[in-house]
Amino acid sequence: VQLQACGGGLVQAGGSLRLSCAPSGRTRINYAMGWFRQAPGKEREFVAGISWSGSSTYYADSVKGRFTISRDNANDTVYLQMNSLKPEDTAVYYCATKMYSGSYYSANEYDYWGQGTQVTVSS
Repeated sequence: VQLQACGGGLVQAGGSLRLSCAPSGRTRINYAMGWFRQAPGKEREFVAGISWSGSSTYYADSVKGRFTISRDNANDTVYLQMNSLKPEDTAVYYCATKMYSGSYYSANEYDYWGQGTQVTVSS
């Protein structure tokens, strides 16, 4: 599974961005999905996760109430709507598939990763 994340960019604090993640080719993503981020000098951290049906969502405390994960299974796309962005949200954001049961919060539970998209929030 090859995933492509896009939608990153430069935004001022308080602004919004919407990230998208879709597989390349005819691959279907009939799996749970997650978004992670990695800032320079820091470890990759969980941001949000969503079950295959979309009925269950999970968020890191740092983004709860500001970010919303969603998916459009008809178009095999997962989104991350990011509102009220802060400079500390600056990072490369990655989407990933989660094919098996296990914690949504651990990067070790995810199988395939996209290439990442840069989000920069200026103060």
